[in-house]
Amino acid sequence: MERVARIAVRPHRRHAPACQTRQLVSCDRMGPYSIGVDLGGTNLRAAAIDASGTMIDKISGTTHLKAGRDAVIDDMVLSIETLRARLGESDCAGVGVGLPGFIRMDTGFIVGSNNLPEFNNYPVRDEIERRLGMTVILENDANAAALGEKWIGAGRDVDDLVLLTLGTGVGGGIISGGQVLRGAAGMAGEIGHITVVPNGNPCGCGNRGCLEKHASATAVSVMGRLVGLGADVTSEDVFNAAVAGDERAIAVFQSAGETLGIALATLINIFNFPLYLLSGGPLPAWEFFAPAMLEETRRRSFTYRHSPTRIERATLAGEAGLYGAARLPFLTPNAH
Repeated sequence: MERVARIAVRPHRRHAPACQTRQLVSCDRMGPYSIGVDLGGTNLRAAAIDASGTMIDKISGTTHLKAGRDAVIDDMVLSIETLRARLGESDCAGVGVGLPGFIRMDTGFIVGSNNLPEFNNYPVRDEIERRLGMTVILENDANAAALGEKWIGAGRDVDDLVLLTLGTGVGGGIISGGQVLRGAAGMAGEIGHITVVPNGNPCGCGNRGCLEKHASATAVSVMGRLVGLGADVTSEDVFNAAVAGDERAIAVFQSAGETLGIALATLINIFNFPLYLLSGGPLPAWEFFAPAMLEETRRRSFTYRHSPTRIERATLAGEAGLYGAARLPFLTPNAH
């Protein structure tokens, strides 16, 4: 019988998170497990997941960036140690960590993380390994989410897929042959920076007309302000207005859908993969942006029109990154 319990994590320093720990299955489970960590600019989560993809235990807390880099690493290590203590160290196959930014896989350094600026050019992997005394694998958060969807989510029936994560920006993860496609420097999959509007809105990357400047949740809120929905309107406000039948809000989502369609057509023409997934906060507005997205994809991609290509919603929502991070030690038990 499933047994659920809660424990209090004793703070090891004044900035440690007030973690919520949830045991999901009985501790008398047998077999190896790994620990996946999802580190974002707001939340820090860790979960123990076994080789079959069953989540055993989970800890959720807050990322205290203002407390400094060392405090965040302390919190990560505490969460991992708490899970290992509950489930047994000998069965732990390793730790995978998903976090925003470019990952130098050979060195374990993060390069160019806007959400975690203090971690730039810092040996995150080696520092966590030093404290834990075990293998740690880093992965870009969108790549980890794509791997999670491949493992036990919407992509479990294919070996090749692309995931677009819609949020503050637009992230991307590419799975080819069941493995994350990282590129020569670990920077592949930057789908949010595909140009969809020549000479469009300027982007912090130095380009203009990037997908994330025209189809992210941030872009939706900006367009909502431009069409007169309010000076402080959020993407959720725009969604609620669309639900209420506001033609201006509906037009905003149609515009976002068209640019998503341009990007998807480009990806389909390049990869000819069977599956393209979308995830993130704007997904509840699917009925407002998907028709324009699919029509634009159809119009621009011969491959899409003449092959069994699926464009669907991802199914793991916010848990995809945890599953993908936990999958890493099972795929690469001797990572370095």
